[in-house]
Amino acid sequence: MRDTHDEPSELPLVVTEKVKGAQRLMSISPEAKRAGLAIGMTLADSRARIPDLWVEEMNVQADAVLLDRIAEDCDHFSPAVVIDAPDGLLLDITGCDHLFDGEAELRRIFSQRMRRASLHVRTVIANAPDAARALARYGRTAIVPPGEDAAAVRSLPIAALGLEESDRLAISRAGLKTIGALADRPSLPFAARFGEQMTLRLRRIQGLADPPLAPRRAVPMLWVERRFPEPIGRMEDVEAILAELGQEAGARLSERREGGRVFEASFFRADGAVRRIIIETGRPMRDGATLLRLFREKLDALADPIDPGFGFDLIRLSIPHADRFDALQPGLDGHAVEADAVADLVDRLSIRFGAARVIRFLPENTHDPDRAARAVPASFNPMTSDVWPTPEAEEPPLRPIQMFNPPQPIRITMVEVPDGPPRKFAWRRREYDVARAEGPERIAPEWWRKPGAPTRDYYRVEDAEGRRFWLFRAGSYSQETPQPDWFVHGVFA
Repeated sequence: MRDTHDEPSELPLVVTEKVKGAQRLMSISPEAKRAGLAIGMTLADSRARIPDLWVEEMNVQADAVLLDRIAEDCDHFSPAVVIDAPDGLLLDITGCDHLFDGEAELRRIFSQRMRRASLHVRTVIANAPDAARALARYGRTAIVPPGEDAAAVRSLPIAALGLEESDRLAISRAGLKTIGALADRPSLPFAARFGEQMTLRLRRIQGLADPPLAPRRAVPMLWVERRFPEPIGRMEDVEAILAELGQEAGARLSERREGGRVFEASFFRADGAVRRIIIETGRPMRDGATLLRLFREKLDALADPIDPGFGFDLIRLSIPHADRFDALQPGLDGHAVEADAVADLVDRLSIRFGAARVIRFLPENTHDPDRAARAVPASFNPMTSDVWPTPEAEEPPLRPIQMFNPPQPIRITMVEVPDGPPRKFAWRRREYDVARAEGPERIAPEWWRKPGAPTRDYYRVEDAEGRRFWLFRAGSYSQETPQPDWFVHGVFA
């Protein structure tokens, strides 16, 4: 049997990765560091110093998944979380520190939460993201006072710039070991030798230039939240909190004269899991009662119900997108009220069955009948109003409501003249005698979409029994084909 001191948990831990044919140390435990090991050493040299090592091979994919889960939990502290791969996170806490009684308390609570998850973290708060990153990796400062970023990073090594190894060695051999020593020299010679990217990194780490940040999730334009000293788990309490947040969000939207189009409720469990529910509305909305009703519809329709586990310690309601809110102006005929009721119905159906299953049609700016309309989710709100072509008073419709996709072929048994409308045609094993015909309406194809497609001559025809059809001839006798094909494209009601 093995002695207890030989158990893996008692041995110095190192994580290795194969680099240029050799296993090298990529991460080490404090015990391994105290024993004289360092990151970058080969595994063979490490075993020569410490024969008994607990060795694990790096799993880059698993590390990325873990980092993403940690980032998800970091939404507790800020809605703007940036993944700084492979082992870092950047949180924009602007406007968030007051929720935790200041930056120092926020840092303490954050570090404590990470330690409870068995994670070893180093946290730094600074104005410049690059300064916070560099100090967390190479420094000992916890909180940098406003405007002191350049002074705080002066003592850091050149490696904190994140340069290529060859550039770092070249700068070090010139006798420049720290950020401060490099910052005191003129920048033009270094830009000429190492490129402007190096001087840009130097400016960013000093807080003199803002780097572009790409949060893992888009930052909402507005959000409200509730934090709980003791987690809550009853759905009645959850719905009550959602109602309060909906009223608060509605009040803030009212101040902005806007209405939300997308609402996202985030439920943060005490164990770090996060569940998000999103609803979209067909028109701007800011009524808390209506919003709660829509969330109830969504919760009831979930195939995987929300599991509170040990309870939620934070519930947040975010509004990623809002539009200008115009007050309802009922007309004398009451159509505005009817439209509002239809919009409510569309929202409820879209949430219950899914937005892709409740559709509406919008007109397209094209003369091609095949593309004259497109189906979109019914909650979709175009930037321009729907403008459908309308026939003249007491005139029949220009297009049939029922159209076939693709058009169905027919057989012409009699025609007036080669380019005239048909007198008889057969469709679906039945012959129809044409009593009236109107046309042709010549429609050219969209050559940039359908090169080589023939011109279509459309006719509105009515048979002896009053049935009306929309027929077309694909190509003309004299110019495109000696024997054109005929099709029925639609049937009038």
